[in-house]
Amino acid sequence: MCMVQKMRESMPQTPIFPSMLGSTCSGQVQPEMGEHCGDPVYQDGSLVSGSLEVLIERLVPTLDYYPDKTYIFTFLLSARIFIHPYEILAKVGQMCIKQKQQLESGSEADKAKLKSFAAKIIQLLREWTETFPFDFQDERARKEMKEIAQRITQCDEENGTIKKSISQMTQNVLVVLSTRGQFQEVREKIRQPVSDKGTILKTKPQSAQKDILSVCSDPLILAQQLTTIELERLGNIFPEDLMQIISHMDSLDNHKCRSDVTKTYNLEAYDNWFNCLSMLVATEICKVVKKKQRTRVMEFFIDVARECFNIGNFNSMMAIISGMNLSPVARLKKTWSKVKTAKFDVLEHHMDPSSNFCNYRTALQGATQRSQSANSSREKIVIPVFNLFIKDIFFLHKIHSNRLPNGHINFKKFWEISRQIHDFLTWKQVECPYEKDKKIQTYLLTTPIYTEEALFLASFENEGPDNHMEKDSWKTLRSTLLNRA
Repeated sequence: MCMVQKMRESMPQTPIFPSMLGSTCSGQVQPEMGEHCGDPVYQDGSLVSGSLEVLIERLVPTLDYYPDKTYIFTFLLSARIFIHPYEILAKVGQMCIKQKQQLESGSEADKAKLKSFAAKIIQLLREWTETFPFDFQDERARKEMKEIAQRITQCDEENGTIKKSISQMTQNVLVVLSTRGQFQEVREKIRQPVSDKGTILKTKPQSAQKDILSVCSDPLILAQQLTTIELERLGNIFPEDLMQIISHMDSLDNHKCRSDVTKTYNLEAYDNWFNCLSMLVATEICKVVKKKQRTRVMEFFIDVARECFNIGNFNSMMAIISGMNLSPVARLKKTWSKVKTAKFDVLEHHMDPSSNFCNYRTALQGATQRSQSANSSREKIVIPVFNLFIKDIFFLHKIHSNRLPNGHINFKKFWEISRQIHDFLTWKQVECPYEKDKKIQTYLLTTPIYTEEALFLASFENEGPDNHMEKDSWKTLRSTLLNRA
């Protein structure tokens, strides 16, 4: 099941956060924002709606105007829902021609104005290519950018400064596109869960079985290594990827298949990482034969989750808690009776889903505030629970319309979406302060994990079935796995 479909099925039913959006953003237009109001419309000094054409005009610099950075980011992020990036570039090019023609009198004063105008266009293109480089994977977008470049290069033919800037900008885009292409080619191989009878039914002696504690027995170090993996994966997610969720959803709602919508490979890879970590935790616990050692592994992961919380790595923390709450682990009552669960109870309190994960959101806000005032990279780390972050965007998009009844784009909605995505970009750009430990990371990323069936079977063999239903399940599982093997 794809990520978008999973979110549609599990979408939260309560507001995600205290929204900046008023009733106007759900499609209910106040009288002053009706059909006869201006274009664009402002509210308390902020642009809240406008036609697509007018919003594009606000993107394009003039001799006396340059758009605010937050507007550039929000518009380029959200406009792709309504129009292809290459089409926006084409319109920008048309507006450049008009403004250039108005300044071509031949006088020295106008030549200086042309250079100033050209510099602003280059600045806009630079911001675009640096923030949304993958818009230029489309050959049509590269073609439009090249045509704009040719027009504005004529504004400074004497010293070629503009031409050099455009050449460098183009080269930078090609490097980024090449890097991403290489990443997609070597995208992580999804490890195949283990379910063969040799691994599960004939458990190796404890001394010969490699486990997480034999690789890393320090909870803090393991939490740091998990954080390096998280930050590396976050680094491969871009604003365009996050907006693809909305594009996919709109396509599904309109019963259309958009061939231009890029598959959300990076989002799905990150989602897979969360699931693999949860299953790894459950595997490490269930594969241990001796109860005393199994108790030790449980307490170790509780300490790792706590260290992740202290670091600000909420995604790994949630994955560990999820793994320990899987049924094959949760049913190990004899083992849990030996575990000191006070610390685990605190962690579960932080991730309590009631009131729409209110406790987690409070902790996330605290980590964000710490990050904003921090001097060291270690204090700047904020890694949100990614599934919840995605659902926030998904839910915000779902409950507020893209357009108002008068046809205006509901820009107030997109200010809020862009604010959340901008926070995410800030978090993912933090430099990882921890050195990679190749041995630990290899184990975390490649060690075999059990299937759900194999986890249940291992769990039953560690602590026998408690009731008739579990006994029947145990017999069925053994038979199924033996037949497969």
